[in-house]
Amino acid sequence: MLLKENGIPIPEGKAAHSPEEVQQIAAEMNQPVVIKAQAWTTSRLAKGLIQFAETPAEAFQKARELFGKSVNNFPVEVLLVEKRLKIEREFYGGVIINDAAKAPEIIFSSKGGSGIEEIALKYPDRVGRMKIDVVEGLKDYHARNLIRRTGIHGSEQGKLADMLVKLWKVARKYEARTAEINPMVITSEGQFLAADCRITVDDYAVFRHPELGIEIAREFDHPPTPLDKIAYAAEKNDFRGTFYFIQLEQGFKKGEGFIGFHGAGGGGSMMSMDAVQKRGFKIANFTDTSGNPPASKVYRAAKILLSQKNIDGYFGSGSGVASQEQVNSARGLVKAFREDKLGVPAVIRLGGNMEDEAVDILTRYTADLPVKVEGYKKDDPADFCAERLEALIAEHKTQQVRYPENGLTAGHLPADAKKPYEFKTLTGRVLFDHALCAECKNPVCVSACGPQILKLESGKPVLAISEAEAAKGKCTECLACELECYFHGNKGAYVELPVPGLEEYRTRVN
Repeated sequence: MLLKENGIPIPEGKAAHSPEEVQQIAAEMNQPVVIKAQAWTTSRLAKGLIQFAETPAEAFQKARELFGKSVNNFPVEVLLVEKRLKIEREFYGGVIINDAAKAPEIIFSSKGGSGIEEIALKYPDRVGRMKIDVVEGLKDYHARNLIRRTGIHGSEQGKLADMLVKLWKVARKYEARTAEINPMVITSEGQFLAADCRITVDDYAVFRHPELGIEIAREFDHPPTPLDKIAYAAEKNDFRGTFYFIQLEQGFKKGEGFIGFHGAGGGGSMMSMDAVQKRGFKIANFTDTSGNPPASKVYRAAKILLSQKNIDGYFGSGSGVASQEQVNSARGLVKAFREDKLGVPAVIRLGGNMEDEAVDILTRYTADLPVKVEGYKKDDPADFCAERLEALIAEHKTQQVRYPENGLTAGHLPADAKKPYEFKTLTGRVLFDHALCAECKNPVCVSACGPQILKLESGKPVLAISEAEAAKGKCTECLACELECYFHGNKGAYVELPVPGLEEYRTRVN
């Protein structure tokens, strides 16, 4: 539909979600149809994912065979039913982002078929390509010149050029990394149509295009799980650092050796995953919080990771990157571990900027938990940290985790707290129970506030900036006020950081 809305003619057709719907559409068309499985793969014809039917009854049978097929771990759930074309000639047209050239590129082939790379090698004179100036765009004469180089002249050249120019406009409008029409066709009636198309929108542009209805901008090797979706929703509107989560395994049992994995940075995370797997453990998920994320993002990552049922341990380890303020990672983990009453051993390698303070926060503020949490630094090898996790899990198997009824958990205000003083942050809100604050002998929340946005007023912490400034990000959600108040003040501070959908998910799986 994106092509049609932008002036590129396409075959008549409709999407169907059941064999009965396919049969009905074929009956309405009253002519032979082509049935295309909507699947994340190329070479669909060769894989049997495109079928042809002469009658509605045959269309029904072909649809029954296609629905439910698994293609690269994705079930076929939608079929496109189109009038069958009488094709005279096929072509290829595509717009891609050429990362090496740091520019978009237009490609045209006067020979259609799957595998443009193979066609270019076998028939180099039939394929042309050129960079597109993003300011000037693709002009009609640019497209004509490109097509002429492949041996096409006359009226065909003009009509194909028009399709290429419009394809470029579609790619630019929707910020696509690739937009391919394969094949462009000329029918026996002389129509020029885009018989099939594939468009891949840049992950980081998806938020600007809600009209596309893309639920999750991630390239997974499986349909996104409920936790994948919750994690993406927590990340998509918060651009401070990176939070990437993907579930790798589900349905495992306690004691099968699955580890919740929390990395930081690509190379270091891969090395750390290898270290855990060498010890015989399996990875339940991949999580990455890097690029100097706030404590709130690390907290949400940990909460989501801990929502995986039956993991046997928590392993955090990644690159020892100097830009990562690891105190934020430590505070986020502490808050999540205490709120969720951590039930498995955790080994966390916090290499990088402020690692000494980070490890101190992590170990001191989890020392009273009934499970072991150990913190290490960048000079502690990932293999050694994995060895420690193995030892802690072996020890943990002989113990029972019992949290006292008072909970030992930060992340709450007393049930009898009066209406607290509060202000919004970028992704949550900060609350102070001023009744408790009035009795506090050590207002550490103010001195611990890194961005220095708090002040004391009549002995109670309040904003030293406007509420609007705090909500726009002046409050960095570092969590220092809550944790320092909990351990060294009067337990009157709480930072509320919702994770939409997570509690509902936990209720369903537990």
